[in-house]
Amino acid sequence: MPSEQRQARGLLERIGEDQSRLTYTLGETKKIIDEKVADHGQGLKLIVKALTDRENGGLKDISEIGAVGHRVVHGGEAFSETVIIDDHVQKAVEDHIQLAPLHNPPNLLGIVVAKELLPTVPQVAVFDTAFHQTMPAHAFMYAIPYELYENYRVRRYGFHGTSHRYVAARAAKLLGQKLEETNIITAHLGNGASLAAIKNGTCIDTSMGLTPLEGVAMGTRSGDIDPAIIPFLAKAKDMKVADIDTMLNKKSGVLGVSGISNDMRAIEKAADDGNQRAALALNMFCYRIKKYVGAYTAAIGNVHALVFTAGIGENSDTVRNLVCENLEPLGYSIDTQKNNGARGVELDIATPQSRSRILIIPTNEELMIAQDTYALACK
Repeated sequence: MPSEQRQARGLLERIGEDQSRLTYTLGETKKIIDEKVADHGQGLKLIVKALTDRENGGLKDISEIGAVGHRVVHGGEAFSETVIIDDHVQKAVEDHIQLAPLHNPPNLLGIVVAKELLPTVPQVAVFDTAFHQTMPAHAFMYAIPYELYENYRVRRYGFHGTSHRYVAARAAKLLGQKLEETNIITAHLGNGASLAAIKNGTCIDTSMGLTPLEGVAMGTRSGDIDPAIIPFLAKAKDMKVADIDTMLNKKSGVLGVSGISNDMRAIEKAADDGNQRAALALNMFCYRIKKYVGAYTAAIGNVHALVFTAGIGENSDTVRNLVCENLEPLGYSIDTQKNNGARGVELDIATPQSRSRILIIPTNEELMIAQDTYALACK
């Protein structure tokens, strides 16, 4: 920074298993470290050790690190923007563990270990929920007794905010408009999937809710269901709430319907080969996204662009075609010739006659975090 040239990238996998693997790239050189890593804290120490290795690291010394940006999944109502991490912020991340029990604990551990390794370096928290804090009350409230919000803050929060914010800004730039004058629907479609309605540059609604389970069908998550299904299963199958929660989060979505996989590539191939359940899963996935596009078009009014991003959104021409099918009356006319075969590139796939542009924009949450961190801690 500020040149925004990425010096290194990597991935640490299988944390807590018998054999973990750190794969990282410096320039064109790829390195692999196979070593048992017990938890995320030990993993972060291994990453810093790799980056500061004199022969194979990108840094001469740990002192070259000027700031650390942390992606934190849940900041609740406490944070509407990126912040420098102090004791108050760290406590808030801990306090929101009950709202994000799978994500906030490792996020918190990353902060603790980074502060141990770099005690004098600014630590910055970029919250996935922050971008959605502009939603009006009529969009984020649930129609349940109001005291549940007052006492437990039960409401819609939304997630993938860093991705939605990045692609919205890129869309405005590609359209040649100011972000604050641009209306956009962003569709972050990966194993986890969510949509956001962005009016005049600010989020007015999003599909995920109190947790990432609400919204469209996903890889393993059910998305929207009748809430009465939960007590029905508890009674009919004598299931515990925890088991139902696991089922809805890890055994549902396109995996649960298809019985094959949560990977959309495998689903599409099986559907092409005539597997009816795979075809059903694919159609359900796209149909529910289409419904949200219609709803958010009504909520916004004049939509300048519909944006597809993340692994499926950037790479699946089949999903984009199915989502946009029959949306011409709402102003979305896809050019199937441009769309077919388009993968991982910034591209306008709308026809010239389309009232709204249809854009593919690869997301870059890491760059967004780096930009926020540099702006807040380094300037």
